[in-house]
Amino acid sequence: MISVTEAQTRLLALVSPLPSETVPLRKAAGRILASPVIATRPQPPFAASAMDGYAVCGKVAAGATFTVIAESAAGRRADVRVSTGEAVRIFTGAPLPEGADRVIIQEDVSRSGDVITLGDRLDRGTNIRPAGGDFAVDARIEPGQVLTPNLLALAASMGAAALEVVRRPVVAVMATGDELVMPGETPGPDQIIASNSFALTAMFEAAGADCRLLPIARDTRDNLTEAFHLARGADIVITTGGASVGDHDLVGDVAADLGMERAFYKVAMRPGKPLMAGRVLDMAMAGLPGNSVSSIICGHIFILPMLRKMLHLGEAPPPRRNLALAHDLPANGPREHYMRGRATGGSVEVFDRQDSSLLSVLAEANVLVVRPVDDGPRSAGDVVEVIDL
Repeated sequence: MISVTEAQTRLLALVSPLPSETVPLRKAAGRILASPVIATRPQPPFAASAMDGYAVCGKVAAGATFTVIAESAAGRRADVRVSTGEAVRIFTGAPLPEGADRVIIQEDVSRSGDVITLGDRLDRGTNIRPAGGDFAVDARIEPGQVLTPNLLALAASMGAAALEVVRRPVVAVMATGDELVMPGETPGPDQIIASNSFALTAMFEAAGADCRLLPIARDTRDNLTEAFHLARGADIVITTGGASVGDHDLVGDVAADLGMERAFYKVAMRPGKPLMAGRVLDMAMAGLPGNSVSSIICGHIFILPMLRKMLHLGEAPPPRRNLALAHDLPANGPREHYMRGRATGGSVEVFDRQDSSLLSVLAEANVLVVRPVDDGPRSAGDVVEVIDL
C-alpha cells in the first residue's frame, strides 16, 4: 500500500493540462478562460447620464430657469450643443449632449412647457457617468478564471462574441458488478440499485467535466472488455467495483489484458483501500472501490484534483481547514481515515456510524474529518483538519 499523498501524486502524473477551444459567449458559462479578453472599446463609450433629468451647463441655483431645447434618450443622442440657460431632457444611460456638465434629476425640477425651474433641494453630484468610467480600451480579463455570470457580462460589454476556453475533460464512468441494476429497474433478490455512478458524474460535471455514463459492466472478461472499448476517447475512465482481490473482481485483470500501465494498487486509507490507477487505451484510469461511500470519497480526494489540473486550475490536493472537535474521538489506526462529520460554526461533530456503505450518513455530512495514520485519542476542543464536501 502507498500513502494518500503518494497516490495523489501518481494520479496527478497520469494527466496533463488540456488544450483550448473557442466557444460562443452563450456556451461559455462555467468554463475556464484560456486566453485574455481585451476590450475593443471603453465602457461607457461616451459620457452618459446616470439619472433621468435635465442636462445643463454652468452654475446652477435654486429658482434658476432653463429652456428645454432637445431630448436625449438611450440609443438616440440629442445632436445639439447646450449653452448657458439651456437644458436637454435626458434619460438614464443616454449620451450627454455637447456642452453639458451636469444632470439635474427630474425630482429637483418643475416644468411648464419648455421651461424648467430648479427646486431648492439640488443635490451636489453631477449625475454623469464619464466615458471609460467602467473600463478603458485594452482592459483585460485574465485567463485561468471560471467564467461566472458576472465575468460573462463583463466579456460581453468588452465586445467578445466568442471566448477561448479550456476544453472540458471527458470522463467515462463505468459501474461494474452482477449485483447492480439501474434506478427504475426491478432488482432481483440478490441485487442492489447502482448509485455510485450518479454521484460521481454529478461531482465531476460540477467540477467542469463532460461525463459519459456507461452501461453497467457485468463480471465477465468479455463484458468488461467491451465496456473499456466503449470508454475509448475519454481522457479518464473511472470504474467502480471489481478492483479488489475476490474471484469476481476482474477489472484489474481485464485492464492488464488491454495493456494497462499500472501506477499503483491499494492506498493506506479508509474508506478507499482497494484503489488502482494507471493508463489504459490512451486514457488515465482510476479503479475506485465498489462501496458507495468509498467511491464518492475517492472522487473528492483523488479525481477532483486531476480534473483541476486538466483545467489549468493548479496541481494540489483538496484544500483543508481547521475546526475544533465537538466531542472525544478514539485513536486512529494504520490507515488515514476520512470520517464523515457535520461542521457547525467553529466545531465539527463526527458521526458514530462510519461504515463505507452508509449513504444516509454521507448525505448528512458536510465535511470529512481527516485522521492521520496512528493519530492518538482526541479530546473535545482539539483542532482537526477537515475537507469540505
